[in-house]
Amino acid sequence: MTTTKVSAPIHRISTTEFIALIGMMFATIAFSIDAMLPALPDIAAELSPDRPTLAQLILTSFVFGMGIGTLFTGPLSDRFGRKAVILWGAVLYMFGALLAYAAPTLEMMLAARVIQGLGAAGPRVVAMALVRDLYSGREMARIISFAMLVFTIAPAVAPLIGAAIIAGFGWHSIFLAFVLFSMISVGWLMIRQPETLPPPLRRSLAFAPLWLATKEALGQRQMQLSILVQTLIFGALFGTISSVQQVFDLTYDMADSFPFWFAAIALCSAPAAPLNGWLVIRLGMRPLIRRALFAQVAMSAIVLVVLASGGMGTSEVWAYFAWSVTVFAMLGFTIGNLNALALEPLGHIAGLAASLMGALATVGGAALGAVIGQLYNGTAVPLAIGVGIVCLVGGLVMMKMPREGA
Repeated sequence: MTTTKVSAPIHRISTTEFIALIGMMFATIAFSIDAMLPALPDIAAELSPDRPTLAQLILTSFVFGMGIGTLFTGPLSDRFGRKAVILWGAVLYMFGALLAYAAPTLEMMLAARVIQGLGAAGPRVVAMALVRDLYSGREMARIISFAMLVFTIAPAVAPLIGAAIIAGFGWHSIFLAFVLFSMISVGWLMIRQPETLPPPLRRSLAFAPLWLATKEALGQRQMQLSILVQTLIFGALFGTISSVQQVFDLTYDMADSFPFWFAAIALCSAPAAPLNGWLVIRLGMRPLIRRALFAQVAMSAIVLVVLASGGMGTSEVWAYFAWSVTVFAMLGFTIGNLNALALEPLGHIAGLAASLMGALATVGGAALGAVIGQLYNGTAVPLAIGVGIVCLVGGLVMMKMPREGA
């Protein structure tokens, strides 16, 4: 028997369709977080009027559930196949969304969001393993980069969709939109994408082989450094997202136009992903990641001087806007490349490796981002300092990253 990544009879869909499909899988996370942003004031007024800041936990509870879920979805997909785990993850995701739709209290809402996050771990992590089944090295980084273009468009439209739903049907109905989105994306997967992990290549869930595979994955230098750098980048991202509405609302008094500002930030940063897909073949993953992180350090230093001086008056919001674009664009030049670097030597345990990486980086990044977000003091100055510091550390760590294959 020949050992191949994908058995010969399996039909591959076109690269363009595959990229769009993986992008939809990735976008589940962005849509589930960003569509909630315009709803937070209404949710706070209805479910936690005495402590409105508790509504922010609706975002972090989802991320927490997703981080925990990523520990399990990868190994399960290595045992039962990619499509089955994505399907059952989507079922759990939709159940959590429906439970949140009907939640009468904030406590039940948070529990529902944890469940929703657990389910979202399926599309997020297993989609990455699915890509690794078919591609490797710089070609894998290229595919992920173009898929990230779809991922970056989701934050652009999600707050606008959320605001439209609130205006027409009330904030509860946002959760029905989550159900519809999941049905479309997973239905597309089930109908069009063949299974990429045939039964002969699947791994046991017995403790001993799982433990050996975990030791192998975490023992890889590329995996260790990739997790650390991703944690720092996610910390910068989650800190920025958790503060962005407060900055536009409280600092610049632009609450009504916030969804449009956020959409503009996402759209302006979107070209970074396909540009990375073009550059990564020519320059390699490590140089692009380093340059993106050090460029972000420079941009944070510049905006810090502008914000601290207070000399731009009402035009200051444009400096914050431009800086926010660079934070989101940084993801396009880093996350896909870091995933490809980490999984390059671990194709035979891609599901487990993707789970470990996703869980550790997401939970660590969420905790770091919460700390950065809590530094908000009425200005974006602490945020710029926090993002600049974590990106500087990330760039220095990348100096130690082993060179990838071609």
